[in-house]
Amino acid sequence: MPAPRTLAELEADVARDLDLTGHPRAPWLVAKTVGGAPALDVLIIGGGQCGVAVAHALKRDKVDNILVLDRADYGREGPWTTYGRMRALRSLKDMTGPDLRLPSLTYQSWHEASFGTAHWEAMRFIPKELWNDYLLWFRRITGVPVQNGIEAGAITPATTDDGLPAFRIETSEGPMHARKVLLATGQEGIGAWWMPEHIAALPRAFRAHTNEMIDFAALRGKVVAVLGAGASAFDNAAVALEEGAAEVHVFCRRAELMVVQPYRWLTFAGFLRHMGEMSDEWRWRFMSHVLGMREGFAQDHYDRVIRFPNFRLHTEGEWQAARVENGRAVLTTPRGEFTADYCITGTGVRMDAAARPELAHCAENIATWGDRYTPPAREANPRLAQYPYLNADSAFVEKRPGETPWISGIHLFGIGTTMSFGPAGSSINAMAISAPRVAAGITRNLFAEDMPRLYADLCAYDEKQVEVDAARLAAE
Repeated sequence: MPAPRTLAELEADVARDLDLTGHPRAPWLVAKTVGGAPALDVLIIGGGQCGVAVAHALKRDKVDNILVLDRADYGREGPWTTYGRMRALRSLKDMTGPDLRLPSLTYQSWHEASFGTAHWEAMRFIPKELWNDYLLWFRRITGVPVQNGIEAGAITPATTDDGLPAFRIETSEGPMHARKVLLATGQEGIGAWWMPEHIAALPRAFRAHTNEMIDFAALRGKVVAVLGAGASAFDNAAVALEEGAAEVHVFCRRAELMVVQPYRWLTFAGFLRHMGEMSDEWRWRFMSHVLGMREGFAQDHYDRVIRFPNFRLHTEGEWQAARVENGRAVLTTPRGEFTADYCITGTGVRMDAAARPELAHCAENIATWGDRYTPPAREANPRLAQYPYLNADSAFVEKRPGETPWISGIHLFGIGTTMSFGPAGSSINAMAISAPRVAAGITRNLFAEDMPRLYADLCAYDEKQVEVDAARLAAE
């Protein structure tokens, strides 16, 4: 079938496809209040691709009383136009994502309608700015309600006026109420960006994390040191070089670069759909191997830096200590001291529920993998033990049962789900499988709580589908 020639044609196709696949159409939830104030059925915190994908899945299941909040301004909800310094997505361009496998909603359909089929065929990877444009189009055309510039705060338990579990969520615009909450907080997940303490102790003028907004133009003529050998580290090194840094040095703690991308191996339906159903032993074994390898960088990332003669790579180059001396940063490595004008750390995120303001009243009782599973000594990894141990519906589990039972109504969809479900909340490739699974966990819990009302509705149901001629029956 030929691709739509214009975006208007595609949008007409989307509307028709959503209508054709809208069954079952019957509404099944009723509005609730908390202390007389309206309560959402679901509040989603985070308006990037994860939040929008689950919101779309919920709307497909007739959960329409939802809202997505994002603290960022419109168009800056994810890394694509902020701290993401790659040129293009690392995923293959023909992936499916938040479209949930509806052809007219795929990125390819949007791209072909916007730029033509020939442009699509000539493109190797999706430019990150175009992916951002697609996500904004996607949320508009699917009707996902997003409010920007609102920051969510602490979540506390509440009760609807008819006695069902609910939440009060503090926000920068005042309190909100919802029956269920989904944290779709992206790469920060259930924790915070992290760098080694001795690097964090350096004055701010000498260091930054790759997730920060960095004035690369100010690094022209400077010596820049980058810690880490993943994709984001190489991306930041590349921008520094392109902006005229005198030298850029990437330090990798390993003896050899990670040139294998394990996420390419696991992108198949069996793994993406069923890893979360396997035993703790197997989930830990698989994911500790994958995360132990770390995420590899692509050829384009390497080629982008290696073309500069003033680029240097240091293996076995862990930064063991750091200090400021004579106006420069001095880094201690296994191969001696190295002096730089500026340091950038590509050291990722550390799982720590206490770092999330939303979880201030329950973080201490959120179970981690370290609380629930002890791996064999050869597979032990304290970093992975900090990941939250999640229910099958992607909700939090209590460390000490009975102290905070209400956390079973807070669901997670982001990088923090990795140990429980694989890369379900951090990979676009998994989204068509994982977003509906999370949405189904939420709708299951809403249905379970509403069963008394729904049973009463069933018992009162008397809509006739046949009109019987009673007089004729009597005559016969």
